[in-house]
Amino acid sequence: MAETVRLNNIIRAWEAGRPAFASFAHADPQTAIEFSTAPYDGVIFEMEHNPFDVQALQDGLQYLLNRKQIFTAASLAPAVTPLVRVPANGVERNQSFAKQALDRGVYGVVWPHIGDAEQAYNAVASCRYSRPKTADAYEPAGVRGDGPTSAFRYWGLTQQEYYAKADVWPLNPNGELIVIIQCESMHGLGNLDDILKRVPGIGCVLIGEGDLSQSLGFPRQYAHPQVKEAMDHVVATCQKYKVPVGHPHVTASNVERVVAEGYRFIMSAPVRSYGAIEKARAILGVK
Repeated sequence: MAETVRLNNIIRAWEAGRPAFASFAHADPQTAIEFSTAPYDGVIFEMEHNPFDVQALQDGLQYLLNRKQIFTAASLAPAVTPLVRVPANGVERNQSFAKQALDRGVYGVVWPHIGDAEQAYNAVASCRYSRPKTADAYEPAGVRGDGPTSAFRYWGLTQQEYYAKADVWPLNPNGELIVIIQCESMHGLGNLDDILKRVPGIGCVLIGEGDLSQSLGFPRQYAHPQVKEAMDHVVATCQKYKVPVGHPHVTASNVERVVAEGYRFIMSAPVRSYGAIEKARAILGVK
């Protein structure tokens, strides 16, 4: 029987009205084991600046599973939901990276350097299977190739159950996949309103503070007024369209401000450094 509750813990957090907590990580067995019991809703295996190694990703996904957790929770879902950040910038429109990662079983894709609506459309389309033009929510028209054997086994579903759930949220309310686009340039910043107006299926916008500050001329000067102003613009635009917005560098020193400003995807330092997450949970009253 198909799972009747959310498989994707990040979506579950948002539907419950609270921010989701996550971190970047290397796709290797030991790191995956450590994240399997970490206090995060999700983990993003970083393959933009690390090698795009599909076998390492598949190994990491397997080591992220914990049999006792699955048995105790009576849920097929991993306790920490795995996503992947792919290497290709939006302008490259490279669909194969998303296909390879999704076919291994990840629950979402982070797309770096999305600069306009056409690039965002491609990001969403790459994470969707083809369907008839008469289908509900046809656009963005899916272009993901059909090869889900590893993915539906990893999710613990039959093939047909996987097809029913392997679509993008919130465009498909029953979908379990998240498309996260990164806004990290002046080009993307200027087009963000148009992107969110024209492209359905974007689950979250994650600010790329490093590259955004570079494009503004203040590299990694995150407290600079112009960098802060640009980030505030992203938050306001996302709130206008009711799209969760993510902050990639949350620490114990800035977490109160980040929560107060309305960020709903809170990314802290990697595993073993839980101070920001613990503080955020205390502020929000989340166990």
